[in-house]
Amino acid sequence: MRYTNGNYEAFVRPAKNAGIEDKTAHIVGGGLAGLATAVFLIRDAYMPADNIHIYEELDEFGGSLDGHFISNVGLVTRGGREMENHFETLWDLYRSIPSLEIPDASVLDEFYRLNRADPNSSNCRIIANRGERVPDDGDFTLSRQAQQELLDLFMRSEDQLIGEKIEDVFSDEFFASNFWLYWSTMFAFEKWHSAIEMRRYIHRFIHHIDGLPDFSALKFTKYNQYESLVKPVLAYLQKQGVNFHYGTQVENVSLHEGTEELQAQALQIKEADGTVKQITLTSDDFVFVTNGSITESSTQGDQHTPAPITKEPGGSWKLWEKLAAQSPALGNPKAFYQNLPAESWYVSATLTFKNAQIDPYIKRLTKRDLRTGKVVTGGIVTVKDSNWLMSFAIHRQPHFKMDQKTDETVMWVYGLLSNTAGNYINKPIEQASGAEIAEELMYHLGMPEAEIHDFVENAVNAVPVYMPFITSYFMLRQPGDRPAVVPKGSKNLALIGNFAESEQQDTVFTTEYSVRTAMEAVYTLLDVDRGVPEVFDSAYDVRQLAKAIYYLSDRKKLADMELPFIEKRLIEHEMKKYTGTYLGEIARDAKLL
Repeated sequence: MRYTNGNYEAFVRPAKNAGIEDKTAHIVGGGLAGLATAVFLIRDAYMPADNIHIYEELDEFGGSLDGHFISNVGLVTRGGREMENHFETLWDLYRSIPSLEIPDASVLDEFYRLNRADPNSSNCRIIANRGERVPDDGDFTLSRQAQQELLDLFMRSEDQLIGEKIEDVFSDEFFASNFWLYWSTMFAFEKWHSAIEMRRYIHRFIHHIDGLPDFSALKFTKYNQYESLVKPVLAYLQKQGVNFHYGTQVENVSLHEGTEELQAQALQIKEADGTVKQITLTSDDFVFVTNGSITESSTQGDQHTPAPITKEPGGSWKLWEKLAAQSPALGNPKAFYQNLPAESWYVSATLTFKNAQIDPYIKRLTKRDLRTGKVVTGGIVTVKDSNWLMSFAIHRQPHFKMDQKTDETVMWVYGLLSNTAGNYINKPIEQASGAEIAEELMYHLGMPEAEIHDFVENAVNAVPVYMPFITSYFMLRQPGDRPAVVPKGSKNLALIGNFAESEQQDTVFTTEYSVRTAMEAVYTLLDVDRGVPEVFDSAYDVRQLAKAIYYLSDRKKLADMELPFIEKRLIEHEMKKYTGTYLGEIARDAKLL
């Protein structure tokens, strides 16, 4: 397996390897990583679809990319996914998946046309004081010291950040900035998370710094992530003839670890009817395991009941524990799912507004109508003075193609801080019912307090979910805690999903990472003669770096930046040398001169 850059191999159909018809694949986990693995096995490795088995412990595929109607409860989605144009492997996948909406078009075609016709942007990113837009919304408000700290993190190597948290590399000045508020609420970072993960995100998305305040860098699907991203892949794989095993738990993968190699020898499976069986594996049987899950063990409440709190690991964590016990090359799951701080994000909620009464409170912030099929909030709106650090988003409506009524509006809400009492509801969000979360939101949107309770009872249905491991991707870790996608010496076993470590050091908690690990796993084990697209190299592009400097200083030219006198004079002197040169041209184009 190798990485490539450019489009030379982007349209290549690799040659078919001899003997592929005799090989079999067992994929553990029916989330995006597992589904993408099956697609790459069929499309690029030419494995017969009937030789591919996907085992999912739930009764529904899609993993964390959910969105469904629950009888007597309501519409539920645990989260949403932000995407951008440089998700290289994601778009490589979806160029081959037929759209369910548009005849003779791919999902990529559909997504491209949608976002060209209706580009994303936000007209309001931060509010406070019960529904008022914050005056400096749009500025990063980074002090000179905070800017330097950000630069220092960007410049440090990963091996110098092992064991360091975000709060270890930044001061209070940085955490007081709008930049941190934008960053933490958009990506779900907390101060105690790994500084390595923060650095990876800065490198990965440096080309989108200018679009961070208004979300113009982002792209979203037409409907919820299940209907827009999962259902088309399921339809493709079902048509091909892949074997789907619903309600099936892979309880263990028995391994043989020799001096030079690692090989999966058997699967222990518990089927939906309770039958336990063992599948013996040979060197022609490949196993792809989704190790760990951020939405595993999720619980659900309703309008009048909080989602039950749990810390019990589910099947994917237990399987990873059994794998890790057999070989040190298979990582350390405890680093991720144990000892998460009590303040961590655990709860999100889906609010369905039954009529147009919510419209004035949203339109005054977004300057947009709510149910036109077009962008509404353009991403999350964060309540800066919320004790829960609450954020909410209304995506294109209808958000549910099949189950949402014409006059309904679906909103997603989450609180980044879980164990502090609210400003209106005197309890933590993890103890709040759906109605109480809705009341807290309406308080922050400025609804008169005397109207809040009746409005929520009559015009809103709110469903909270508790996700005990939702921020576990970012927990402090050591090298080796995330196993390699294909562990050293492995003959037929790969790890896929966001808890496997890609050599490309891409950013976890993204759809791109799920698909990247799937492609790397298939291409390595099946010896596919086509390169995996490398991560977009914006961190090495001096044009992107110059643009980032301009926006991180709140759109100041070099001469106007708050620098010490001598430092400013030195910079001005040096820049005169580059007048009429390529570097001078770059600085001018970035508006620094």
